[in-house]
Amino acid sequence: MALLIIVITCFVIILDTSQSCHTPDDFVAITSPGHIMIGGLFAIHEKMLSSDDHPRRPQIQKCVGFEISAFLQALAMIHSIEVINNSTLLSGVKLGYEIYDTCTEVTAAVAATLRFLSKFNCSRETVTFQCDYSSYMPRVKAVIGAGYSEISMAVSRMLNLQLMPQVSYESTAEILSDKIRFPSFLRTVPSDFYQTKAMAHLIQQSGWNWIGLITTDDDYGRLALNTFAIQAAANNVCIAFKEVLPAFLSDSTIEVRINQTLEKIIAEAQLLDVLKNVTFSDGRNSFHFDAHGDLNTGYDVVLWKEIGGLMTVTKMAEYDLQHDVFIITSQEAKREFRKLKQILSKCSKECSPGQMKKATGSQHMCCYDCVSCPENHYSNQTDMDHCLLCNNETHWAPVRSTVCFEKEVEYLDWNDSLALLLIALSLLGIAFVLAIGIIFTRNLNTPVVKSSGGLAVCYVMLTCHALNFASTGLFIGEPQDFACKTRQTLFGVSFTLCVSCILMKSLKILLAFSFDPKLKTFLKCLYRPVPIVLTCTGIQVVICTLWLVLAAPVVEENITLPRVIILECEEGSVLAFGTMLGYIAVLAFLCFVFAFKGRKLPENYNEAKFLTFGMLIYFIAWIIFIPVYATTFGKYLPAVEIIVILISNYGILCCTFFPKCYVILYKQKTNTKSAFLQMVYNYSSHSANNLALSHVSLDTTNHDTAVTNLSHNDKAAACPNSNHCLAQVFGIGGENATNVPKTLHQKRSSSI
Repeated sequence: MALLIIVITCFVIILDTSQSCHTPDDFVAITSPGHIMIGGLFAIHEKMLSSDDHPRRPQIQKCVGFEISAFLQALAMIHSIEVINNSTLLSGVKLGYEIYDTCTEVTAAVAATLRFLSKFNCSRETVTFQCDYSSYMPRVKAVIGAGYSEISMAVSRMLNLQLMPQVSYESTAEILSDKIRFPSFLRTVPSDFYQTKAMAHLIQQSGWNWIGLITTDDDYGRLALNTFAIQAAANNVCIAFKEVLPAFLSDSTIEVRINQTLEKIIAEAQLLDVLKNVTFSDGRNSFHFDAHGDLNTGYDVVLWKEIGGLMTVTKMAEYDLQHDVFIITSQEAKREFRKLKQILSKCSKECSPGQMKKATGSQHMCCYDCVSCPENHYSNQTDMDHCLLCNNETHWAPVRSTVCFEKEVEYLDWNDSLALLLIALSLLGIAFVLAIGIIFTRNLNTPVVKSSGGLAVCYVMLTCHALNFASTGLFIGEPQDFACKTRQTLFGVSFTLCVSCILMKSLKILLAFSFDPKLKTFLKCLYRPVPIVLTCTGIQVVICTLWLVLAAPVVEENITLPRVIILECEEGSVLAFGTMLGYIAVLAFLCFVFAFKGRKLPENYNEAKFLTFGMLIYFIAWIIFIPVYATTFGKYLPAVEIIVILISNYGILCCTFFPKCYVILYKQKTNTKSAFLQMVYNYSSHSANNLALSHVSLDTTNHDTAVTNLSHNDKAAACPNSNHCLAQVFGIGGENATNVPKTLHQKRSSSI
């Protein structure tokens, strides 16, 4: 880096002084030795001072006008070479450079090129003439530059002698793409061909067709002028005038030439107005220019015909340009026209509608094959050159079609067989909900209903199930804005409320049958039924509200399918949709964990194992839903979500309420308070025995009496009156909670 700074400093000093060239080494801007030398041509000064000698001496003059942009380009070349030398790209080989200032002058560039072409390691620095330069070793191996196209052309013609590579960074003249003239020239910028093409296209898009051109008097300007003229003609753009200015002028000279050009434009505009109003006559007809600048003349149609070995020319008609018609002058001419129509002179048969012409190997455009129009294309006339494209958003066409057909709009309609099946399942689910509600209402005071949280909790859960079943109806039928915004929100909030109630019940079951003092204390602090349900449901309400406010679902037409338009609800935000489902999944996972911990509770009234199974059904259904929903498209996409909603809703409904309905309807003897308390007593006694045995296994060295006392104290601390505690949690209190036979109490005490 320090070496590069020193080099740049010296470079700036040399360029700033820009002394006249006395020796070849003085002419070099900067150089660095190397195994392989690369030449550089940069217009670091804008011009060369003119000589005051008369006649002018053949010498290189001093340059003035420092150009910072070209100087930075030269530094970029130096930096790139130094980076290569400091890398392992060319191991053992060092690149050198020899950079010259062209002073924006062809003469200086040619002088530098002569030194590039001089023989390598030759003290005389001369270009040796040879018939074959294949084995010739020049001073440099390649040249970077120049900037101006005019300079690059002159340099390239000299480098072509040895086919020395030349890479330009700014020369854009189109002629430099001709590899016959410039075989060794390369560039890192596009050709002016594309520039002039873009200019012509822009003028056409602007609606202009009458323009003037001003360019510079150098190779770059003249070649660009010719290229643009061709492009303008191809785009039906007329050139009113062309003005060529010298490439290098002083400020005062430029102002004079611009004023002259403006005067010329005014003069030409006046001449144009005069020509537009000129009218002249040939003695019989009057002629003038129309609004398009065309003359109102026509053509004579003549027939060449051989009669008796002699060729005769007969006038058959006149062509009227204004009315685009042929005027036939005689009956004989009409007969001749009819004879001409009877002559068949075609290379190919005409293509019928639904087909298009395809060029064959023949060079004549009238020889072709007829091919069918591809899908979504049509042709409605004979001998069409190409088929017309249908509007893919609203129409389609089969192969070889003469018209476009309007796409059918599809959605999951109420008359669809799958939709009818899904609606039937939803109605069946609502019927189950109503039946369960009636059964629970008629058995309000039974232990099964009370152990389910009471009629209020059951009604809330059953209402949520009914809303979930009802929400499936919003997925069917023609999508409307209201339905799109309501269906996901209704399902998300109602399902969350249902899962929140199940979470509360899972906590209650775990609290009722827990004998671990620490766990029981934690669960008592955590068990707040109403706040739990309101908080869990409120979070989902906030999620759905933000979804509707920031990125609400909307009705959208899916036009990606070839022949139909799918009318569907676009969810608005995949993130919001995933967040809603993910939040339900988190709550369901918590329910699963708590229910799984209580799966070994009393058999008759234990719903924990059924809740565990219901949560498993939910997880399996929605895990399958994600890939299926992501890969399904078409009108049956809403049916995928309906099926998953039905599976998860039926799974939780059946696992939560069906076992209880079975006990209420078919095991009425066990659905009594005494039977319930007997079951609780048996379970608590069994749990106390297990707890005592676990303490014995932990400390076998203590005395049996101490172990018994310790076990008794631990159990008593966990629940002083287990039967009464469990009965209260499950809603069975009062005197019945203490009406257990005295013998049972004695057995319980002895077991403890």
